[in-house]
Order: sequence, then structure tokens, then C-alpha cells
Amino acid sequence: INDGEGHPSSSHQTLKGTSKWATSLENLLEDPEGVKRFREFLKKEFSEENVLFWLACEEFKKTQGKKQMQEKAKEIYMTFLSSKASSQVNVEGQSRLSETILETPHPLMFQKLQDQIFNLMKYDSYSRFLKSDIFLNHKRSEEQEENSPEAQTAAKRASRIYNT
Repeated sequence: INDGEGHPSSSHQTLKGTSKWATSLENLLEDPEGVKRFREFLKKEFSEENVLFWLACEEFKKTQGKKQMQEKAKEIYMTFLSSKASSQVNVEGQSRLSETILETPHPLMFQKLQDQIFNLMKYDSYSRFLKSDIFLNHKRSEEQEENSPEAQTAAKRASRIYNT
């Protein structure tokens, strides 16, 4: 059995939205809406810089060209890592980079620090996020949409199409 686009269909629906976010921080960070809600939560906890730093590092890894890398590396350093940073992240002191490393950037130069921040979010903020009003309200509104008469009608139409 294939879906309308020729892909094998499965009896298991793929998880989406809050159900997917609740399975792992990785899944949450892959979803733009999840990132938006997580940022909203972290802002209330005064730790939004963690996810902003993580996202900046992900973007940095895709940067092409030495000049662009130097500019982006400096921007990340000045925004998140410098002692004068406007949105300083809390990373272990010994792993702080010195400004000299910014001259010869490479895609994984922030990986160790990014991993530290990821683990901080994963083992600290993420579990609180899953219990937060922001997450629970979003989950509730998703469930209401799924159970609305329009959604059920669409599902019935879809099942008629695929079961004929």
C-alpha cells in the first residue's frame, strides 16, 4: 500500500508536534515550532542564550569560505563566549576559546562548547520545558485540533480514499 506520493504507508502515524518534541531534545531542535516554544520557555528562565548559542553553532558548521567563517566565528565569540559577551553562555572555564583561534576557524571549532550547552539543556532545561505551561498548553491545543470535527471529517475522507 502506498500513500498518494508513492511512499509506502504505514499503520503507525509518524509523531509530530509536541509528541515528537517529547521524545528527545534532538527532535525538538529539528522542529522550527519546537525551537520557538523552547526559546519562549528559556527566555522566562533567563537562559535563552543556550539555545541561541547552539543554533548559531549549527549554522556555523554550514558556513563556507574562510572569510565568512572568520566573521561568523568572531560573531559567536563576541556574542556568547567573550567575558564581555552580551549573551554569555555558561561553559566550563578551561574550554573557553582564546580570540587567537578565531584567525584559523574550522567547522567544528565550537563543538566541545556546543556539546556542553546541549547537555546542559538536555539534562536541565528540557525536562522542565516538558512540564511547563508553554509545552502543556501547546500540546492541549494540538489535541483539540486533532479531535475537532473538521479533523475527523478529513481523516474519514482520507481513509475512504485509501481504503477503496
